[in-house]
Amino acid sequence: MADLAHLGITEAFPIQELTLPVALDGHDVIGQAKTGTGKTLGFALPLLERLVAPNDPVHPDHEPSATPQALVVVPTRELAMQVANEIRHASKTRGARVLTVYGGRSYEPQVEALEAGVDVVVGTPGRLLDLVEKRHLHLGAIKTLVLDEADEMLDMGFLPDVERIVALTPGDRQTMLFSATMPGDVIALARRYMNQPTHIRAIDPDEDNSQLVKRVQQHAYRTHPVDKAEIVARILQSEGRGHTIIFCPTKRQAQKLADDLSSRGFAVGSVHGDLGQGAREQAMRAFRNGKVDVLVATDVAARGIDIDGITHVVNYSCPDDEKNYVHRIGRTARAGATGVAVTLVDWQDLPRWILINKTLGLPFNDPVETYSTSPHLFADLDIPLGTKGELPKAQRTREGLDAEVLEDLGETGKARRQPRGSDPGRPRGGSKPSEGSGQKTGQSRNRQRTRNGSSVGGAATQNGPAPTAATATATAPGDGAGDVPRRRRRRRRGGSTETTTESNTA
Repeated sequence: MADLAHLGITEAFPIQELTLPVALDGHDVIGQAKTGTGKTLGFALPLLERLVAPNDPVHPDHEPSATPQALVVVPTRELAMQVANEIRHASKTRGARVLTVYGGRSYEPQVEALEAGVDVVVGTPGRLLDLVEKRHLHLGAIKTLVLDEADEMLDMGFLPDVERIVALTPGDRQTMLFSATMPGDVIALARRYMNQPTHIRAIDPDEDNSQLVKRVQQHAYRTHPVDKAEIVARILQSEGRGHTIIFCPTKRQAQKLADDLSSRGFAVGSVHGDLGQGAREQAMRAFRNGKVDVLVATDVAARGIDIDGITHVVNYSCPDDEKNYVHRIGRTARAGATGVAVTLVDWQDLPRWILINKTLGLPFNDPVETYSTSPHLFADLDIPLGTKGELPKAQRTREGLDAEVLEDLGETGKARRQPRGSDPGRPRGGSKPSEGSGQKTGQSRNRQRTRNGSSVGGAATQNGPAPTAATATATAPGDGAGDVPRRRRRRRRGGSTETTTESNTA
C-alpha cells in the first residue's frame, strides 16, 4: 500500500474494488471494464501477492527463485512496457524482478536476465515462444497467468500462440483475463483454460451502460482526404489542447502525416510497424516526457497505453469497427479526466461509420460535411478564429523528437530498406561496382559496342578514351568511307538456302 500511496493511488476504481477480493482469494477472474479505469492494478496486485519477492521477510536461507512465478501476456510491445512499469512501481519495496520480453530487441539482454532470475515476465506471444523453444524461458513454476487485452490478441491472430503458452503452464495456476470488450471468442477461450472463473463487469455509477466513457466529448465530421491534414493542423491549435494522439489506418499514411505536421511546425513523433523498435521507443519516451505533444500512430498504440495529459484523440479516418473506436478514444479521459475525440469520415467510409454509430448509440448517423474553413469546426473544438494550418513560430516551444536519445537496442529482423541513392557506396541504379573496375561512384557505365567481334565507333571502351571525330564520322549512315557490311541474312528458296551479303552503300 505504501508503494501505491507514493504513486498517488489512494482510492480504488470499481473494477479494482470488485476484482481484488476475488483474485486475492486465488479464484480465476474475467475482468471487464471501460478503458482507463485501472484494470492493470486489478491483476497486478493479486499477482504480486502470490509470489515470493527478493525483499520479502522469509526464511533466512531462502534464495530468490530462478524461474518466473508470474506471466503476463499482452498483444503489443508498447503495452508490454507499460504493464511492466506499473508492476515495478507497485512492488518497489518488495523488489520484484520484472522482465519485459518482446520482438525487435536483441535476445542477449533478455536471456541474461532470465539466467540471473526473474519473478514476473511480461511479454508478447511471439517472443515468449521463441525463448521457450530455445530453452531460455521455463514456465513450469508459474503461479499466476494473466491475459491482458485478450480480444486484441485474438484479432491479431495470436490464438494458436496463446494456447501453446497456456499449455506450458501448470494446471493449478491462477488465471486472470482482462479486456474492455468481451466477444464470444474470448469467452470460449476462458471456458477452455480457466477453472470456474468469476466474470466481473464493472460499471461506474456515474457512467451509463455503454462501452464509452461519458467524459469524452465526441465529434464526427464528413471530410475530403485532400483537406484532412489542414483540418488536423487547425485542431492541434485548439484552446487548452494537451498531448494528442492521431490514429491512422496504415503505416505509410501515419508517416506521411507525421512528416506533414512536422513541416508545419508541430512537435511530432510517430509509432508504426515500419519503424525499428528503437525509433518506436524514442517516440514514446519523447511523448511521455513532453518533448513532443503529438503522436501519429497506427493501432499499435490503441491498446492500454496510459499517458498523463492526453486531451485529444483524432481518428484520421473511420475505424474498422466499434471495438477499434472504443479502444482508440479510450486513450483520453483516463482516471477521471476529460477529453475530446474527433473522427474524420471519408465519403466512401460512410456506410461503415453508420454501423459503428448505430452499435455504440452515437448521435452522428449523418456527419456534417466539414472543411478546414468551416465555422462549426472552429466553434465545436474551440479553435481561435483566424487560425491557419501552420503553427506560429512563437508557439514552437517544445524540444522535438530529436531531443530524445535514440537507443541502440541491437534490433533483430531484416534491416529497413533505405531510400534509393541514400547509400553513398552505390550508384543510383542500385548495382554495386565491381572490385578493381576503376569505376567511380555516380558515373554512368561506358560499354563497348561490337559487331561481328570487331569494335564499332560511337562508344568508348569501359576504360578507354572517347571516340575521335574521325571514328564517329566513319559510322555515319550514307558515308562510304567507313562502310561495314551488314549482318548476313539467309533466304530460303524452295527448301534451299541462299546466303547474301548486303553493303551499307545500298
